[in-house]
Amino acid sequence: MRQHVNPLSHFFQLPLSLPSKSILFKNPYHPIHLDIGSAKGEFLMELATRYPNWNFLGLEIREALVSSSERKRKQLGLQNLRFLYCNVNISLDEWLSDLDIDQLKRVSIQFPDPWFKRKHYKRRVFTKSLLTSFARSMSKDGELFIQSDILKLIEYMSHVIDDSIYFDKKVVRGFKWLKKNPYEVSTDRELFVLNKNLPIYRAMYIRNSELFID
Repeated sequence: MRQHVNPLSHFFQLPLSLPSKSILFKNPYHPIHLDIGSAKGEFLMELATRYPNWNFLGLEIREALVSSSERKRKQLGLQNLRFLYCNVNISLDEWLSDLDIDQLKRVSIQFPDPWFKRKHYKRRVFTKSLLTSFARSMSKDGELFIQSDILKLIEYMSHVIDDSIYFDKKVVRGFKWLKKNPYEVSTDRELFVLNKNLPIYRAMYIRNSELFID
């Protein structure tokens, strides 16, 4: 899904008050996996089916995709999964602050819009402030998973994470990038790229247990 919207336009800068976890999930105290840019939502639907003792939240800036994903979720009867429409760099921080300590266990950002031109880098979803929000809310052993088929984009994301010092990269000896998706569930974009025999660059980061954020 590469249907770009400009997150810096006035419309997407309006803050939204996201529903609390007690409204979103049947059991609001389960650990949470947050997927940024959930697109069609197939990735989270599969995980939510496999792991009923987890809660899954997909956030997407394209409202039509959220509506479609929610229709499918309701048809499947999944009460541990929700999809919400928002600009995460505007509306997510308040929602994260309402979570229980160590409840946020996983964050995944997969195949985000690359915004290739340097003057458009500021439109990219992954920012230092967003990363800090994750780190502040995440459990000490929490996972941050990123993947993309654009090498320059994944290198940019990795550089932001490495500079933050809040996360340690999970290294597989002899490889710069993970060979497989650790969750063994693929997004639509991932399947599209794999079917074309093109490379995918993946990295897993673990929240540094010794660093705290005021």
